Amino acid sequence: MPAPTPRRRCAGLRRNAAVDTLAAWAIGRDRRMNDGALRRVEVWDGWIRLVHWSVVILLGVSYASIQAGWMRTHYASGYVVLALVLFRLAWGIVGSDTARFNRFLRSPLAALAHLRQLRRREPDREIGHNAAGGWMVLVLLALLLAQPVTGLFANTGYGDYGPLARTVDSETSDWLTGLHHRNFNLILVAAGLHVLAVLAYALLKGQNLVRPMLTGRKALPAGMAAPRLGSPLLAAALLGAAALAVFGLSRFG
Repeated sequence: MPAPTPRRRCAGLRRNAAVDTLAAWAIGRDRRMNDGALRRVEVWDGWIRLVHWSVVILLGVSYASIQAGWMRTHYASGYVVLALVLFRLAWGIVGSDTARFNRFLRSPLAALAHLRQLRRREPDREIGHNAAGGWMVLVLLALLLAQPVTGLFANTGYGDYGPLARTVDSETSDWLTGLHHRNFNLILVAAGLHVLAVLAYALLKGQNLVRPMLTGRKALPAGMAAPRLGSPLLAAALLGAAALAVFGLSRFG
């Protein structure tokens, strides 16, 4: 049998390359069909984002005002933080799916298992908080609630008192004042860990956790159900009730 000529060999190679290209395209198509086309889904409602970024700003205002001795500004900032945290706690019970504690709080073992996969690069397919992030949210909310509550009973030692400071004896007020100062340091530590975690997800897993908290939207597979968003009227009513409650406390003294 005669050996194939160079022209025939080239033609055969081109046919093989074409077949390989077609096979690769088919495999890629099948993978895309299995993964599903991506669509942008709203995962964080505007109320969650309002609380998140407002607290970031207000913590800076609280620190700067106490350093400058602007007590009226410091108290006002604390009142707003308290109202926002009270609202967030209520919204975590009756609000949007991604805001509800029973939707994102998982067992500590699940959180540890999630952290063990931190070095694995993979797309972000979490609709809300992941197993570890849910516990961080709970810790931050507890610290943020403790800060203004202790401030209600605190005193500066220079004639400035929280609205409830005179409802307790001076020793209790002094103890709560010290706790108020120490708790702020814990907030800074927790916030620092939160920022480091966001950076770790960006560098190790290739996931941008900041953009969804800014825009509210995330790219998810088309087959994945979008979370249910809470009623804006209910959210406004809850925020208004929290603000009225805090205003009543502020006028107590």
